[in-house]
Amino acid sequence: MGDYESSKLDHENHLLLDQPLLQLPVELLRKNLRSARFEVEKDGSFVKETLKKTVTDNVGGRISQQDALKTLDSMIARMRGVKRKLTAFSEEENRLHRHEEVRVKHLAELYGMHTVDDVKYEGWSRTRLDRLLTDYLLRQGYVDSAKALAKERGIELLVDIDTFEQMNRIRRCLLNGSVQEALAWCTAGDTKKELRKMDSNLEFMLRYQQYIEIVRNRSQTKPDEALAHARKHLFPYRDMYKTEVMHACGLLGILPEYVSRVEAYKELYAPARWQMLADLFTTTHHSLLSLPPIPLLHIALSSGLSALKTPACHSIHPNSAAAPSHHTSLSLATSVCPICSTELNELARNVPHALHSKSHVEPDLLLLPNGRAYGKARLEEYAKKANLGDGQIKDLRTGQLYRVDELKKVYIT
Repeated sequence: MGDYESSKLDHENHLLLDQPLLQLPVELLRKNLRSARFEVEKDGSFVKETLKKTVTDNVGGRISQQDALKTLDSMIARMRGVKRKLTAFSEEENRLHRHEEVRVKHLAELYGMHTVDDVKYEGWSRTRLDRLLTDYLLRQGYVDSAKALAKERGIELLVDIDTFEQMNRIRRCLLNGSVQEALAWCTAGDTKKELRKMDSNLEFMLRYQQYIEIVRNRSQTKPDEALAHARKHLFPYRDMYKTEVMHACGLLGILPEYVSRVEAYKELYAPARWQMLADLFTTTHHSLLSLPPIPLLHIALSSGLSALKTPACHSIHPNSAAAPSHHTSLSLATSVCPICSTELNELARNVPHALHSKSHVEPDLLLLPNGRAYGKARLEEYAKKANLGDGQIKDLRTGQLYRVDELKKVYIT
């Protein structure tokens, strides 16, 4: 009964890590619907106003019949353009529905398993690991590797390659000194309205960087271009971003070669601003689509390390994190605590300890003179396999020999 309870699957908690798997397609569907509605309302309003004006002018004799027909033709052409856009939105919606259907089916498979010992669980968990690895590769910008892994594992519909590919493309443009692509993303459809609801400063900071580049290259631009840009994109936000607007005004009075002498303006020309903008865009992108700010692989790895970590894993004992010595057999090396291994010890140093409500200590513990404790049955079994003499035992990790009368009984209270 105890073994069953320890291996029993808690489906609800098990799927906490998979919320973005279903949530992202829903957010993309909502965004797709808002964009379609935006196009319909924008072009619909234009056609209604144009038609109303054409009828009025035609009745009043202000335009000829030929001009009226040209206006009608232009309205028809515009509505055909709306139809093409709506067709694209419809295709995108169907694609997202396919993704959502496959993902729901994938997660529903887990409810057919009741323990981690189920033969189906290994395959399901392997698919999940492949998803986490693909998500990590996409977030780190290794899009080609992520595509290859997804294709090889057959999980193209379980990962969001297109979304992260677009994000990485815009991020690369920012790192290369171009804000045009990021601004196009901010103003596409009703994204601008959604960013305003989030109180995001991304668009302002992009416009601010545009202004900085205009002033930096003032010898190559028209004299009034910087002022026109500031009046249109910066001054309307002077109450919200007072410091930035004041710096923008002062920047006009300083030649680029003298900016490095003034600390307040020196940072505006620093290359690090492009990295800041790229990080700001990534954070805003994830917030808008309800994506976790860090890779899901990091969350899963941190949870796993925390579940295994105990205070002894990073104790001051000189051998607490030591690797198995050459005296230790391969079979015993596999039983060493993963957190104490050289591969994971430093990685797990800053994660919290697990809260264990039940103890899994071996029965009949015996304390060795070097401070290590092992179960009596395991020590006797190892001594027998090692052909030790009567009354002798060996430390399972260090290989040190001790007499049985040197051991002390351990009582857990």
